Amino acid sequence: MINFTTPNPRKVSGEVQVSRLGYPEKIKNIPGFAKIISQISGQNISELLEAIFIGAVDLSSSDIHFETEEDRVKIRLRIDGVLQDLINISREDYRPLLSRLKLVSGIKLNISDRPQDGRFSVVDNQKSIEVRSSTLPAEYGESVVLRVLNSEDLISLKQLGLRADLLEIFHQEITKPNGMIIVTGPTGSGKTTTLYAFLKEVQSSEIKIITIEDPIEYRLEGISQTQTNPAKGYDFASGLRAIVRQDPDVILVGEIRDLETAEIALQAALTGHLVFSTLHANDAAGTIARLIDLGTNPPSVAAAINSAVAQRLIRKVCQKCVELKPIATDLLEKMGRRLNKLPQNVKIPPLSKDSKIPFANGCEDCNFTGYRGRLGVFEAFLVDEEMERFILKEPATSDLKEKAIEKGMITLYQDGLIRVLEGLTTIEELERVVGQE
Repeated sequence: MINFTTPNPRKVSGEVQVSRLGYPEKIKNIPGFAKIISQISGQNISELLEAIFIGAVDLSSSDIHFETEEDRVKIRLRIDGVLQDLINISREDYRPLLSRLKLVSGIKLNISDRPQDGRFSVVDNQKSIEVRSSTLPAEYGESVVLRVLNSEDLISLKQLGLRADLLEIFHQEITKPNGMIIVTGPTGSGKTTTLYAFLKEVQSSEIKIITIEDPIEYRLEGISQTQTNPAKGYDFASGLRAIVRQDPDVILVGEIRDLETAEIALQAALTGHLVFSTLHANDAAGTIARLIDLGTNPPSVAAAINSAVAQRLIRKVCQKCVELKPIATDLLEKMGRRLNKLPQNVKIPPLSKDSKIPFANGCEDCNFTGYRGRLGVFEAFLVDEEMERFILKEPATSDLKEKAIEKGMITLYQDGLIRVLEGLTTIEELERVVGQE
């Protein structure tokens, strides 16, 4: 029987200090976490909030959702990119919880009819975890989403799990003295993690690195970071203009959203700076069309960009309950067609009628989902002289993708198939995230 009587930790605005006294050493699954929450709910708001944060961190949750309904409030966690129901609490229990969240987030308690954004820290065993909070007025009251930004999620370039050939390409590209590397993908696809991995790789005492972000997600030691504040006229464009006067060697632009930001970033890349940025596009080839759609000059785009990368995050199959089965005949033929013309430097496991691929089952260790953890799948193309001349013709995205594949680009789907053959994920998970080719 777990004793939930814990000393109330000191809590001040902007910070929640948690104590693990009385809790399991590590919360391992949703059912166990839900049991803890159900026993605390309605008793002590500080303990309830403490338990929610401890469980979210232990389960590697990226987001905590509080969703208001007519007669209850649903709490859900996003784990490995997928929302999972945790527990329902009463609206009476939610009211003081909402007030507490607003208080530590530094947002106004008396405003409930418009969205608000805030930020605070959770201190767990001397480790500080940043949390971004967002409130939204809904039909039955304010809903809240908390984004958990655990600095332990930041990894090195080698830890991204890249194919050996792609890792070599990235190493070559990020050591160039100038130009732009753009990473594309939807929200939550790991773009920021990849860019920070680039920064950690190039960081040294001999160069100056400045970032402009909205907001700053992780604090990086030894790097100058600045956050936009549109309400005060400090946006990506104005911030970037100031940054280029600060004598940087490497610049990270959190996202290119408009023509002015795009033009300044391209100009910086053409004048001796190495620029990393993100852009919303469906694939690597779509990067060029997106920049031109914003109104940029195609010759500047062709000359400034060193490489374009697209990525997605897919769930890894749980290694404790995974089952390996022979590949069905139609799938074997499909995989053979997709993988039969890969460049020679791309090494993949053998593919034959004797090959086996993983299937997800589900166990207590993976919350009965069949998956635990995530990995990235990537596609990237380089802009050499031939590709630069091709871009100047303003080709359709499909033509540019075809040209990139002709020059050796491995598509997202192909990279995912390689991961399936390596036993890291399932074909169902790949096609859920990436789609079919």
